[in-house]
Amino acid sequence: MYKRTLIQVAILTAYAGAPLASAENKGELLEKPVMEVIEIVGTAPLPSIGTPLNEVPANVQIGTSTQISQQRSLNLGEFMDNNLGSVNASNSAGNPYQTDISYRGFTASPILGTAIGLSVFMDGVRINEPFGDIVNWDIIPTNAIATINLIPGSNPLFGLNTLGGAIAVNTKNGADDPGLKATAYTGSWGRRAFEAEYGGKDDAHDVDYYIASNIFHEDGYRDYSSSDVRQIFTKERWHDAKSALDLSLSLADNTLFGPSALPLSMLNNPKVAYSAPDYVTNKNALVAFHGSHFAADDKLLEGNIYFRVSNANSANSNAACDDSVSTPENCVANQSSGALAASNVIASTRQNGIGTSVQLSLLGDLIGHKNKFTIGSSIDTSSVHYQSNNYGANLVGETTSNIDPSGSNAINPNNLYDQGGVALTTRSNYYGLYATDNFALNKHWNMTLSGRYNYATVDLEGSNVDGTGNLIGSLNGNHAYHRFNPAVGLNFNPIKHLTFYAGYNEGMRAPTPVELSCANPAIPCSLPTGFTSDPDLGMIVSKTWEGGMRGKLSQNVGWDFAAYNTENKNDIQFIANGSNNGVTGFFQNVGQTRRSGIELGLHGKFDGWTLAANYGLVDATYQSPFTEASPQNSTADPSTGLITVHKGDRIPGVARQTLKLRASYDITAAWNIGTNVIATGGQYAHGNENNQDVNGPLAGYAVVNIETHYNISSNWQMFAKVSNLLNRNYNTFGILGQNMFTAQNELAVVPSQPRGMWVGLTYQWL
Repeated sequence: MYKRTLIQVAILTAYAGAPLASAENKGELLEKPVMEVIEIVGTAPLPSIGTPLNEVPANVQIGTSTQISQQRSLNLGEFMDNNLGSVNASNSAGNPYQTDISYRGFTASPILGTAIGLSVFMDGVRINEPFGDIVNWDIIPTNAIATINLIPGSNPLFGLNTLGGAIAVNTKNGADDPGLKATAYTGSWGRRAFEAEYGGKDDAHDVDYYIASNIFHEDGYRDYSSSDVRQIFTKERWHDAKSALDLSLSLADNTLFGPSALPLSMLNNPKVAYSAPDYVTNKNALVAFHGSHFAADDKLLEGNIYFRVSNANSANSNAACDDSVSTPENCVANQSSGALAASNVIASTRQNGIGTSVQLSLLGDLIGHKNKFTIGSSIDTSSVHYQSNNYGANLVGETTSNIDPSGSNAINPNNLYDQGGVALTTRSNYYGLYATDNFALNKHWNMTLSGRYNYATVDLEGSNVDGTGNLIGSLNGNHAYHRFNPAVGLNFNPIKHLTFYAGYNEGMRAPTPVELSCANPAIPCSLPTGFTSDPDLGMIVSKTWEGGMRGKLSQNVGWDFAAYNTENKNDIQFIANGSNNGVTGFFQNVGQTRRSGIELGLHGKFDGWTLAANYGLVDATYQSPFTEASPQNSTADPSTGLITVHKGDRIPGVARQTLKLRASYDITAAWNIGTNVIATGGQYAHGNENNQDVNGPLAGYAVVNIETHYNISSNWQMFAKVSNLLNRNYNTFGILGQNMFTAQNELAVVPSQPRGMWVGLTYQWL
């Protein structure tokens, strides 16, 4: 009975997403003796019982709901960028909910067509969108997050798309987060928000329940950059001594505008949009059911099933100088001559997904040694219906306004109203069979062996037509990918608070439907909306070596160090063809790429202080040469517009160095003040893949955020937050292009938000 109780505590704790609590916090579940605090990490897709951190052969980073709440993080991406090592954000859209999050040089992004290398899970359900593996940060309710685990490497257990790491989000429940909490705040750029959550339990019936809701609006710092976010999350659980069942529902209905990048010569008025409107509406519904049962004291069976609907409607304004323009000319003023092409692309994406997983864990000893063996399987299927239409437009001020169907109001008489579109249906099936074993060789050494076999099929059916309905290209195609991916790790714990580890793992990513439908060099497509044809692409295979150590200098001060190297084979790159400012081109396998680096972390708490520092060095480089069109690059061949990318050139959009500093101090028992310092090294702009353009490098930057909380009473708390305290101007994203207002090649960047301030009030009743 004692053994089963300890196992149940571990399961409930890992499932709730919190580090294993002390006996005084879980007293109702424990028999004596008292247990010490242990950090548990989920190392398999389903929550499972997790693995003690000192037995994990990787530098896992953990974030908690307390940290997220104290820092008033707007969303998961913002929290990761402010706190976690080797993470940096790149905002290409100009909206705070649409940032690209890069970790060790691999990206999770909401922008369709971005090369995705990170998988994201919420309570064991993969939430990368099926069409392009993108991640919509706006559908994850921030106040419902209990913990996150950032798991590095090509961990095969997390399945497809885990090339550089996995982000496992665990949500709250009524047992661990009881009571009512409501927060309202307002401040800069018309931001106003209301958040509420409530949790409770009924011990007589062994049930608990939790609900969270959010309403958020912001006008935005720039023109056409508003955000409206509406989220609801609820979870109901039942459990007894042997079994547990829970049902969760997550809903989101959001509208996000993004004004994108501005040429450097226009930064004297950073609030303006280059062209507008650009927006997306995301509607998401996720229903998930999870269950677990102890068949015996040392046998745990668990599984889940989910159904997900994710619909998006988007509008993209496009305006660019004609490619033939070679002398300085105001393309906008002269658009009647045909120097400027303007259009609006209206697109809808309807995505349905259903999946199930089952997992068996055997917790008994093996040949007299402590052992945990887990075997599982998963099936994820999805269907996508995508439709886009391209309409001719006039550029007036910042806005591209559709011309009427007759074309009578067209400034450029050659700009047709109906310019064609795309109709595409895709079906994806992902099957996985995996196993992992954690074996204690003795009290100091632990070995982990894992493997997963993936089989994926991607089927496409559709066509691309011009404005008269003539077929331009067929999108039909059938593709299949399969591979077995292994992993091995070794942990050495010579003393209680010191761990050495080393590991090797492999992962894979099948090309997404977006990439497969835009892979023909002869018929380039326009991202993120137009697709043309369906050549095959090879799957990406990722292989990671990692070694490191972690320990404690004292009971309250810990440290960690890691070194890693990840090699990608058959990496996929969007190859620009030189027109439309780099958004027209095709996807192509470009050979090998490499991400290598080191991580250092230090954290502690003493005398009212909570301190943390995380440093990351990421060297992300191409390892195979290739050629692409980038006529806006100052080193491009003047006759062809081509540049050559050489082995060793750095991958754009990845900051080479990052440093995150966090300090929090309890001035009194009721008053706390905290600050985050986020510093990054330089990076290269997109279009400067050869690292040689005179305007291509983006400078590094440092940003300081500060927040404070004051407890008015046991129920009421006031807080304030200031972002970009020193009002720095900096840029996280850059792309080489042609300024349509001057017909000159320039670097375009997304202006940083200036200093912003928000104040709010929280009521909490337990």
